[in-house]
Amino acid sequence: MTKFLLWCILLVLCWPLALLALILYPFVWLLLLPFRILGIAVEGVFELLRAIIFLPARVLGQPRQA
Repeated sequence: MTKFLLWCILLVLCWPLALLALILYPFVWLLLLPFRILGIAVEGVFELLRAIIFLPARVLGQPRQA
């Protein structure tokens, strides 16, 4: 919603730039897509490492609740 309102303001102030932004937005999104996928993969690796490191503490440190 915020992006749309900012685009509307840009449309009022400078309509050629707003139309250019409207045309270029899908291309920029496609260009940035591999970096988003890479970020998700790196975040997954860090979460896996965190889970492996904290596993002994979780197994030995917490008493069982009945």
